[in-house]
Amino acid sequence: MQNAFRFLLGLALTASLFAQRDIGVVNVDADTTTIPLNVTSASPELQDLALRAFSAHGRYRLVASGAAFSVNFASAGPNQVTVTITKGAAGTPVASETVTGANQRNALLRAADVAVAKTSGLRGFFAGRLAFVGEKTGKTEIYTSDLFFGDVLKWTGDGKQVMGPRWAPDGSKIVFTSYRTTFPDIYVLELNNRRISLLASFKGTNSGGRYSPNGQQVAMVLSGEGNPEVYVGNAQGRQIRRLTNNQSVEASPVWSPDGSRLLFVSDAAGGPQLYIMSAGGGTPTRLATNISKYCAEPDWSAADPKKIVFTAGVGSGYQIAVYDMAAGASKIVSKAPTDAIEAAWLADGRHVVCTFRAANTRSLYILDTESGKATRLSPTSFGNALSPAYLAP
Repeated sequence: MQNAFRFLLGLALTASLFAQRDIGVVNVDADTTTIPLNVTSASPELQDLALRAFSAHGRYRLVASGAAFSVNFASAGPNQVTVTITKGAAGTPVASETVTGANQRNALLRAADVAVAKTSGLRGFFAGRLAFVGEKTGKTEIYTSDLFFGDVLKWTGDGKQVMGPRWAPDGSKIVFTSYRTTFPDIYVLELNNRRISLLASFKGTNSGGRYSPNGQQVAMVLSGEGNPEVYVGNAQGRQIRRLTNNQSVEASPVWSPDGSRLLFVSDAAGGPQLYIMSAGGGTPTRLATNISKYCAEPDWSAADPKKIVFTAGVGSGYQIAVYDMAAGASKIVSKAPTDAIEAAWLADGRHVVCTFRAANTRSLYILDTESGKATRLSPTSFGNALSPAYLAP
């Protein structure tokens, strides 16, 4: 059973696709609930970024005329942008606000989030940050960027295989797995000084590190006692305690938004499925997703705690699915002609960032879980990008 589960997890990471082409946008049927929006700016740079952002948002439809709202962005300084919103053909004023960011690009994305909130009532996600694995150098390294691949920074450079970067809640650190030694160990990268320190290095494999919502604990999977099990320790990698104890293989622990529970993957039912247990330990309960014999790579929405996104086996490939805990039902939400895997929720509880995997490429996409619309984030010139994590603004 253990070998079978490992084989399935390896298959999800490295298998060839049933369609072998890379794509830029997955178009979906017209959504009558979209908001027609007109976006303008006297600055070509601000205009281009604003158009890119709103084009990726499934709630909006960009139009030249007949807009429900018109949004204008104007430079107000090196790190400030003024957003002005009017309604309808009459141009009825809705809001005008000057927004400050780390730089003008960040200010534009923050101003666009203001426009999202004022015109749709949704929380904006444009100004969030990404951590991901990139292969721009030919080796896997940890990178960060804004959501639209601006301000890209490379943080590792030792040429060792890395995987699974995850943000600390305050954005100051990233926990990740690396093969710096013969076996995978868990490391912490401090962004303020670029210091990398060891968090967990026990006999066997150490992987899947994930900070709790308050940043004080880390969930992880360790196999030092003979079987991959879920453990929890403090943020310094001490006071580690074992939570699961069985003959199955566990993987991918995720905290509930309130930190009281853990969601993880186990093959206790004969194939990878999703389970929930108390963060203090106890008996795990299987989520009846009832959608696939392969359910893995979960993420729990902080914006909408009843929603869990995960990777589901579909036919000979993989797609993104969402489980609604209130309804007790799942649905496939991606429509990719390639594998769609590794989804992480964005700040609005509607969109995710995920990896689209073609035969020889890995690319990051925004996916609207309500319409299936997907828009590519990582440029072709960057090379492979995968394993995304998102930090809300």
